[in-house]
Amino acid sequence: MRLVFWLGAGAIGLISVGFAWLADKAQGLFHQGLALNAYSFLLPLILTPAGFALCAFLATRYFPASQGSGIPQAIAARLVDEPAARARLLSPRIAMGKIVLTTLGLFCGGSVGREGPTVQVGASVMLSAARIGGLRRANGLILAGSAAGIAAAFNTPLAGIVFAIEEMGKSYQSRVNGLVLIAVILSGLSALGLVGSYTYFGTADLGATGLRDWGLVALCGIGGGAFGALFSAGALYAARRIRRFVQTKARPLRYTVAVAALCGLGVAVIGIASGGLTYGTGYEQARGAVEGHALPLFYFVEKLAASFLTMASGIPGGIFAPSLSVGAGLGSTAAALIGSSITLGAILGMAGYFAGVVQAPMTAFVIILEMTANHEGVIAIMAAAMLGYATSRLLAHEALYHGLSRPFLAEALRAVRSEARQP
Repeated sequence: MRLVFWLGAGAIGLISVGFAWLADKAQGLFHQGLALNAYSFLLPLILTPAGFALCAFLATRYFPASQGSGIPQAIAARLVDEPAARARLLSPRIAMGKIVLTTLGLFCGGSVGREGPTVQVGASVMLSAARIGGLRRANGLILAGSAAGIAAAFNTPLAGIVFAIEEMGKSYQSRVNGLVLIAVILSGLSALGLVGSYTYFGTADLGATGLRDWGLVALCGIGGGAFGALFSAGALYAARRIRRFVQTKARPLRYTVAVAALCGLGVAVIGIASGGLTYGTGYEQARGAVEGHALPLFYFVEKLAASFLTMASGIPGGIFAPSLSVGAGLGSTAAALIGSSITLGAILGMAGYFAGVVQAPMTAFVIILEMTANHEGVIAIMAAAMLGYATSRLLAHEALYHGLSRPFLAEALRAVRSEARQP
């Protein structure tokens, strides 16, 4: 039983590395297509809507419960006691669909990340290991798989543990702490063996030293929390309205695909207007800001809009990396306006905005700290994350991932009970 658990945790790290390679290749191919000739910048007007439509069709028809980030599905799976309902949210089939369709979304220019999907993949792998090895404590294993997914995706083991406790579990259960720690260690070791040790956004050892810098902390924290709440509340509202609109139609799949295509067209238009900066994960833009290169003043608005439309489309894909990119753009703009450090602004903006979106300040603080190795700015990053969280809580009372998990939970239970009533 323990061997199966250890192998499952190690497999999460290997799958995460492979997923990252596929995602980078897909995004690279898309950008190569944009550079083919003088008119290829118009390619997304066709490719992105068509790709979004195809992703939505495949997700709805062949990989149900693979839509969106994947974190809401893992949360919903922890809330059900029926194995059949869990299997509709976490399974090898869904994990495979998640990887393929997220990669396809990046190939089409979607503003998505692979980190949230890695959570659902990790939870699926660990739940499958539990079935094979006869392991109990399904909730704890889902928690462990989710933590291992985050840790392997970002090379941030501490953030994986904090994420499991703060966002996935909303509490600390001593009986599963060993599972979480072992899963994070083994997945991290397997990923480390393939790609080596690295810091996601490089190293930036810079803290707040003067009054202007602390003003930047306030701007990034409060501003990031406000924009994060706007994104979170807007995403929940759009998801409900689109779901109701589609469910009232005689052919819901057709309208699901049409909505995805329209959202894809919007993402393409924003991408063209931004000069191609808003396509993909946004990693390069965020890293450039952390290295001190200022982003365009309104980049964060364009990236936020592209991420919102991509999420509203319902195609598989996460919001971790795009959110960090939005936050880096916000911090870059704030720093440029008040004459402070672009590097510090990008880091603080990521912490404030990410905490505002997911309403998990400890996860935001730890993940930014590990991604940048910025030990000099510990207090400033923590303050920006707490300000972002507090502002977001004032403006948006429902946490994004938990709000998105409810429809998946209801659909899984409804499907299982409907099957049970059939003779």
